[in-house]
Amino acid sequence: MRLTYHGLHDLISWEQAGILLPSYDPEKISAESQQHPAWVHFGIGNIFRVFLGGIADDLLSAGNVVQGITGVETFDFEVVDRIYRPFDNLILSVILHEDGHEERKVLAPVAEAIKGSPAFPEDWQRLRAVFASPSLQMVSFTITEKGYALSDSAGRVFPAVQKDFEEGPAAPSHAMCILTAMLLERFRAGAVPIALVSMDNCSQNGNLLRQAVLSVARAWLDRGYVGQDFLEYVADEEKVAFPWTMIDKITPRPSEQVAQRLKDCGLEDMNPVLTSRRTYIAPFVNAEGPQYLVIEDHFPNGRPPLEQGKGVYLTDRNTVNLAERMKVTACLNPIHTALGPYGVLLGYDLFSDEMKDPDMLQLARRVGYKEGLPVVQDPGILSPKAFLDECMNHRFPNPYLGDTCLRLCTDASQGLGVRFGVTIRSYMEKYGTASALRGIPLAIAGWLRYMMGVDDNGCPYELAPDPLNEEVTALFQDIRLGHPESVTEPLRAILSNENIFFVDLYQAGIAEKIIRLFRSEIAGTGAVRATVKKEISSWN
Repeated sequence: MRLTYHGLHDLISWEQAGILLPSYDPEKISAESQQHPAWVHFGIGNIFRVFLGGIADDLLSAGNVVQGITGVETFDFEVVDRIYRPFDNLILSVILHEDGHEERKVLAPVAEAIKGSPAFPEDWQRLRAVFASPSLQMVSFTITEKGYALSDSAGRVFPAVQKDFEEGPAAPSHAMCILTAMLLERFRAGAVPIALVSMDNCSQNGNLLRQAVLSVARAWLDRGYVGQDFLEYVADEEKVAFPWTMIDKITPRPSEQVAQRLKDCGLEDMNPVLTSRRTYIAPFVNAEGPQYLVIEDHFPNGRPPLEQGKGVYLTDRNTVNLAERMKVTACLNPIHTALGPYGVLLGYDLFSDEMKDPDMLQLARRVGYKEGLPVVQDPGILSPKAFLDECMNHRFPNPYLGDTCLRLCTDASQGLGVRFGVTIRSYMEKYGTASALRGIPLAIAGWLRYMMGVDDNGCPYELAPDPLNEEVTALFQDIRLGHPESVTEPLRAILSNENIFFVDLYQAGIAEKIIRLFRSEIAGTGAVRATVKKEISSWN
């Protein structure tokens, strides 16, 4: 069996393999979508394919829409060449339930996969045509938080962005500049309204996206590339809307065990690939079953009936904000960010195994139940306590999910502000200081210790990709395992950086606590475990 349009014709083989096929005609949907595009998505990696692709598949299966999604990749073009086009843009979804059952289904909502770069002229012209189409209603994004950043943690504009500012919209390279160039195409084609929908794990993600687009538009206005009327179009949320969202579905990297089971069923070419840009991806996507997508219902050119998809809630901005804060600042992401680095330091590969560690379980419960929940408002549509209970009792311990501690460290620096800083700031607003916090300081100390690249046994490891890796490790160059006295002034540059934590941790009253814990954790081999145990014992 092959995951292609032609390969789907062998119905009996797919049925025998226990893999459901689309109930609609993928080729017909693709043709209709290319002629009348309605939904574009930037960032066509795993979370998009299994979650948003799954939602679109639900809508197509029910006959609620006749168009799929135009996928756009602006970062790793090998994904298009190796994962989309050889498989006719089909996706094999593998849902890993906690009882070991696998739910397998072919999804076919992706009409085309486009390389979003002027370096590929045919794709670039196609992307321009898609954005000029009046039928286009929404553009969604899963490009990670760093995809929206125009400057580094010190506020310096990235060289690639500065180049795009100077050279204008003809041939941009940064995702936000590419998007703004496409909005210019739409403006010139009649200024038809559109919704730009960030679905990344960022606090107030719609506002983050809006500010990035406006910054690019202003830079081009200042240099004469666009007129004031274009800036007014982008700034008018009745023309260009930026709905806020909260998204949640744990989607680990592709499992080689899943790949082997698929091959055992007769499927060809299921091996995961590692691109030159270090994207680990496969023709299939493995993920957990639970999923949540809360969306602000603001679509000035109409929208697909998204609420018909599994786990989707259409609501107002305030409810989205509360749901996002519930998940990202208290119930899920802070626990991932607290435990991921410690998992690497203590030698755990799988996060589900780390969740069996009594010390780590206590840290997770402290960060979630004791420190996060008390300052989180109930969004009404989802109970924070029930959400956290589901994470702790069912989602995190799922041994079949295969989520790794190292994956949880990817881009960790980009989430420290929203995952810890928001709660720290809430304590400061409520009590004048965050000094009562104990779990979050221990978590931040663990992240600093992880950034040294040496585990608790003294063995080196490679850090997960993170845009601050080089900057932080440079500050650590004189800090050595076994020499706690080597921890001196350089930590102030990190712990006082409001671009990282959203707050100066010295002003919050917890910086010295973090430094004390960090010094203890570098005292020698075994010091991480000893420090954690000692700190946790003091909580009782």
